[in-house]
Amino acid sequence: MSLPATVEACAAALESGAASSRELVAESLARCEAGSDLNALVSFDADGARAAAEAADARRAAGEAGPLTGVPIVVKDIFCVEGGRTTAGSRMLGDWMAPYDAHLVERLRDAGAVIVGKANMDEFAMGSSGENSAFGPTLNPWDRTRVPGGSSSGSAAAVAGGLVPGAFGTDTGGSIRQPAAFCGLTGMKPTYGRISRYGMIAFASSLDQAGPLAWTAGDAALLLGAVAGFDPRDSTSAERPVPDYLAALDESIEGRTVGFAPALMRNLPAAVQQTLEEVRRTLEACGVRFREVTLETALTGVSAYYVIASAEASTNLSRYDGVRFGHRCADPVDLEDLYCRSRAEGFGEEVKRRILTGTYALSVGYYDAYYRTAQRVRRMIRDEFLSAFADVDAILAPVTPSPAFALGENTADPVAMYLQDVFTIPASLAGLPALSMPAGLDGGLPLGAQLIGPHFGEETLFALAGAFQRETDHHRARPEAAA
Repeated sequence: MSLPATVEACAAALESGAASSRELVAESLARCEAGSDLNALVSFDADGARAAAEAADARRAAGEAGPLTGVPIVVKDIFCVEGGRTTAGSRMLGDWMAPYDAHLVERLRDAGAVIVGKANMDEFAMGSSGENSAFGPTLNPWDRTRVPGGSSSGSAAAVAGGLVPGAFGTDTGGSIRQPAAFCGLTGMKPTYGRISRYGMIAFASSLDQAGPLAWTAGDAALLLGAVAGFDPRDSTSAERPVPDYLAALDESIEGRTVGFAPALMRNLPAAVQQTLEEVRRTLEACGVRFREVTLETALTGVSAYYVIASAEASTNLSRYDGVRFGHRCADPVDLEDLYCRSRAEGFGEEVKRRILTGTYALSVGYYDAYYRTAQRVRRMIRDEFLSAFADVDAILAPVTPSPAFALGENTADPVAMYLQDVFTIPASLAGLPALSMPAGLDGGLPLGAQLIGPHFGEETLFALAGAFQRETDHHRARPEAAA
């Protein structure tokens, strides 16, 4: 049987008996082999996946299956999978074997999902294009001369390329939402703390959050519901019940209010502006009211983010010293040589750039001028959002300034690359949930629209996205690679 495109379609085929997990996983593994030119995966465990599929079929035969039991997925190679290689896209961890499962992986195993592989990514989740991996760049299935977005590049490309129906990535400043927009997918960054970070290799601990990428809001809701919830091993994990996200998709949105911020709409390319206008008209036809909100500080978030995230990266990555684990240089002459050469050889250029930036921002004499000021800006952005959500249920915003850009287009200009995240960073700084959904095409390339909600307002975002996808067909568009 051919692999259905969506998670829900796979679940329906398994439930009806039209397909077994063994068949779906075999087809997914075959597609992973055939689609290797995308460089979406850095590793896959065919034997382990087949064994998990056998177990899933047995669970289903025993009447113990859930909706994800037997469904093939991939996870970003930032999540620890016990006994498997976990690299975070870096030479520093090129041969590291994880000794335990991440909380997200535990939840997926409990749900019976079959993890067929680990997805490529920008090194240590630092990038907006998928070009910073030690294992080479990931290609966009819509146009192999273009980037798929980053840092969850492989997760997005694996779904858009038809290798699997769903995947998990992480989002620190837009690393789920931007690849979702560039690849025509639905991507959800939940509220900070909604999914445990236990076993997720850290980039910036106050910002990192896991989330799903899939074709539809229904798939994203199903995947999020499987992994969300409290975990005592993560001190930032939110101890509150997990709603029924699937049920939220069918909620009426009539009478809800969505905000729009003129500050986020200025100087947009015509195609992006027209896409957002179409989303607005569609939601208005469903009974949604729109209201202007003030988010004048939001666009200053890029500067604040790259100070805060780099400072946290500098601290988190200090553990990779060539002594305890990770890459170790050959024949060091002394301890200083061991440290210097191990880190110089193990880290890529973008990671080194951010470590140096963060170390500088935290150094004596500069801490107040940079890091503390950035934290003040972060608080201002959060307060503006909280004020806006006193009057609206969600906020409509762009995801990216343009469709997917060409491979190599921004690699020589770090600032131009950083500005790709200008619309996704504000929600990350505020710890808010945000969803990117397919909303159109420009020159044959996908464009996304972003919905931002109040803390733990994922249900509202799914209700709005579900209504939009019932009225439109953008989420059904596929590249030739996934046809």
